[in-house]
Amino acid sequence: MRTERLVPLIVACALFMEQLDSTVIATSLPAIAADLHEDPISLKLALTSYLLSLAVFIPASGWFADRFGSRTVFRMAIVIFTTGSLLCGLAHSLPDFVAFRILQGMGGAMMVPVGRLVILRTVPKEEIVSALAWLTIPALMGPVLGPPLGGFITTYFDWRYIFFLNIPIGLIGVTLATRFIPDIREEDVPPFDFRGMVLSGIGLSGIVFGFALLGQQAVEPWIALVVIVVGAVAMFFYVRHARHVERPILDLELLKIPTFYAGVVGASLFRVGIGALPFLLPLMLQLGFGLTPFASGMITFASAAGAMTMKFTAAPIIRIFGFRRVLVVNCLIASAFIAIGAVFRPDMPYLVLIGALLLGGFFRSLQFTSTNALSYADVSSEAMSRATSFASVAQQVSISTGVAVAALVLDGMRAWRGTDAILLSDFSVAFIVVSLIAVCSLFFFLRLPDDAGAALAGRRVKAAVPAETPNEMGSAA
Repeated sequence: MRTERLVPLIVACALFMEQLDSTVIATSLPAIAADLHEDPISLKLALTSYLLSLAVFIPASGWFADRFGSRTVFRMAIVIFTTGSLLCGLAHSLPDFVAFRILQGMGGAMMVPVGRLVILRTVPKEEIVSALAWLTIPALMGPVLGPPLGGFITTYFDWRYIFFLNIPIGLIGVTLATRFIPDIREEDVPPFDFRGMVLSGIGLSGIVFGFALLGQQAVEPWIALVVIVVGAVAMFFYVRHARHVERPILDLELLKIPTFYAGVVGASLFRVGIGALPFLLPLMLQLGFGLTPFASGMITFASAAGAMTMKFTAAPIIRIFGFRRVLVVNCLIASAFIAIGAVFRPDMPYLVLIGALLLGGFFRSLQFTSTNALSYADVSSEAMSRATSFASVAQQVSISTGVAVAALVLDGMRAWRGTDAILLSDFSVAFIVVSLIAVCSLFFFLRLPDDAGAALAGRRVKAAVPAETPNEMGSAA
């Protein structure tokens, strides 16, 4: 019980807290904006800041666990995340709220990866599958429970209680981790690529956060452009740095692997479209349709339910048709279900909306599972940890970019009309734009050979397709 079930359930406790927090806030954005006296679109900074914080600090999580011990880092991560949650619930201005979301992201970046590392290092190999099955439960339930729970709390209580809910969960997690999580550390830890982390952190956050600042009334456009330029320059120097370091924090050499390149870079374009949905849908349903947060959450949870259905069908679909065909055809279908949001109207039956979101969640999650599996098809065991970090960072950055792009389109439509009001037609344009970005990933998948990842798909060698990661499940929601 201590190894194959107890340890995964302790890690799952932290994962559930993170997944629930990530999904409930999207439903509550309009209420939070009203309470903080901010424009609803300005709350894009709360989403992008959290995701970018994950992207910046995820690559360092493994090194810190090796150097300082998995239990120490895991407990500290829970404490940081819980403290950030408490401060978010106490925030009274947008700058405070964004700063505390960044603090939450720092904790989340260390919490889940280190937790998975603990499982892989403590559970016997013959029990790994069973242990990971316990871990996936919160990944499946968090996105399903998040929207209706967040909507219920926001409608009938106060949005601040969303963040206060994490406090007892965090305290339980710290207590259980102290008692049951082993403090595993490595004897020979390579030097930490501190310079690489600084350059990549400034570069990634500067580019994405700069785009998020465009359209902010409190920030001059030239300031946002300066932030973007600084980010681009930092990324240029990081590329030069990574070529001369033995263990760079983000290994760009992995992009020379065709399947990894398609599964990470190509999928990043697709995730730009997906990342916009948790931002656009609740805003449209509440601002455009006039629904309460609870009613909005009861509709948007259908995407996560569709993703859960996919979990049981992805492997046979990929085995029958192969990665290339699935990625190409499903890219078109899933992108169409992103664009379908452009035709949603208040007088449409809610069952139609829920059905469209349910099917869209299924096809989007199929794309996630396929790209996630394909990314590691040709990666060596020695490079697997670096590949995982790289893919995780790319995922968070692309989702952040999706939020920034969607908000920029809405801001652009308002500026074009010369008004501050957000119209339902503005959301239609935003859905179409992000769906066009998503469909551009098709060109990366078309370049794959017909037998790409064949052994992994079980078409030549019987092999299981890895299930999607918890963050993917959260994105699919």
